Amino acid sequence: ICYYDGKGVKQDYEKAAEWYHKSAEQGDADAQCKLSVCYYEGEGVKQDYEKALEWCRKAAEQGLAAAQYNLGICYEYGTGVKQNYEKAAEWYLKSAEQGYATAQYNLGVYYEYGIGVEKNSKKAVEWYLKSAEQGYATAQFNLGNYYYSRGGVLEAVKWYLKAAEQGYAEAQCILGNCYYNGKGVQQDYKKAVKWHHKAAEQGHAEAQYNLGFCYEKGKGVKENYEKAEEWYREAAAQGHEKAIKKVKWLCDESIY
Repeated sequence: ICYYDGKGVKQDYEKAAEWYHKSAEQGDADAQCKLSVCYYEGEGVKQDYEKALEWCRKAAEQGLAAAQYNLGICYEYGTGVKQNYEKAAEWYLKSAEQGYATAQYNLGVYYEYGIGVEKNSKKAVEWYLKSAEQGYATAQFNLGNYYYSRGGVLEAVKWYLKAAEQGYAEAQCILGNCYYNGKGVQQDYKKAVKWHHKAAEQGHAEAQYNLGFCYEKGKGVKENYEKAEEWYREAAAQGHEKAIKKVKWLCDESIY
């Protein structure tokens, strides 16, 4: 670990792999998992998905949650093994039952869309909730979507806020829309601008367009056509159709 992270010594993936290998051969599950990652990423060793799978499986069969999750990933994407969503779901479940947040989220996705398991919205929500309660932003966002799509706007906003506070751009944009339209929260244009701005700065095209609109109309900020055009152009550069039309309109009208 010291060699891998460069703590106390110069970072050296080859030495890290060597020591992981010595420990892995003695049956240490953590070392087996880390060695698997080295082979998967080609760090300190030649990239070899089959060896990555081999060591990952050894650790997973010893009950290491992180390895079980990684093995699920291998089956999901067909890395080092034939793609098999049912097997992926099996390993995600083993990991999820140990409280591994990312596995819980993935299992939620599988149940929501019926991937490798029978579609089951109730189970999807159960696993999203377990992951979200551990602070996994993507699960919080998906949970927000679930409640929003079913009319539970207040509950949706609660989860969007949690994801947004962790910097999840899509959640920030939707939260901005909620404040702009007064859905699930009291209408507040300033807060709408705040959240759209955070998402826009991360390159979220829809948020950039929305922020441009706020500047154009003077909603939550002082009316400023230059700022509006600036954000419209950012969104237009990503192919946002409404933003492209706005840029053309602003230029054609010769406002300045």
